[in-house]
Amino acid sequence: MQQFYPLFKREFLGYFRSPVAYVFIIIFLIASMGCTFFIGNFYDSNQANLNPFFMFLPWLYLVLIPAVGMRLWAEERRSGTIELLFTLPVQMFETVLAKFFAGWAFIAIALFATFPLVITVNYLGTPDNGVIFAGYLASLLMAGSYLAIATLTSALTKNQVISFVLGVVVSFFLVLVGWGLFTDILAAFLPISVVDLVASIGFMTHFMPMIRGVIDLRDLVYFLAVMLITLYFTGVVLEAQKDS
Repeated sequence: MQQFYPLFKREFLGYFRSPVAYVFIIIFLIASMGCTFFIGNFYDSNQANLNPFFMFLPWLYLVLIPAVGMRLWAEERRSGTIELLFTLPVQMFETVLAKFFAGWAFIAIALFATFPLVITVNYLGTPDNGVIFAGYLASLLMAGSYLAIATLTSALTKNQVISFVLGVVVSFFLVLVGWGLFTDILAAFLPISVVDLVASIGFMTHFMPMIRGVIDLRDLVYFLAVMLITLYFTGVVLEAQKDS
């Protein structure tokens, strides 16, 4: 992993060499604040917590994170620089990890730029900051899962639009199957054991307990497994393209 840091640094700083990064952060902050205060009725709830903020994140991520991930490999292929990466004396999985962690770090900056919300809710009341911490941890892990999926879809095509659409569709499926409303519909005509099995692969099944302050090892393992498995297949796809 000797080349991990140089690759990570190159990719991470690359986000800030164009206005796209700043536009993304601004859009994310405006959208998340708008959903929290206006759609989520933050003040009307009279509760000192950030549930309205966390509840909208899976849906905001659904559009914004595939937009970040779509360029990771599709842009390399479109510009022709992927051939250069293939010739470097670097393991493919090391490159995949470096590009992924650079994107994840960039998203983390956008997420933690919402920290004034924590200050606000502490000023207005006496929230359980442990629950808030768990919510941010869940949000960061789910963001990594979204980005890992977008990384794989980006490796599958050189067209960024196709990569974006694929990333949205796969992520939407994983959100939907764990969403309470969807599982209630399934429960109307499927056995509970089948419904529970389907729901167990969904993001919301593992995200919701964490934003309530329940950090279960199984939920942590789920998000880490999604990232590792998806990144592994990204490496497999790129190795196949390298050898072809």
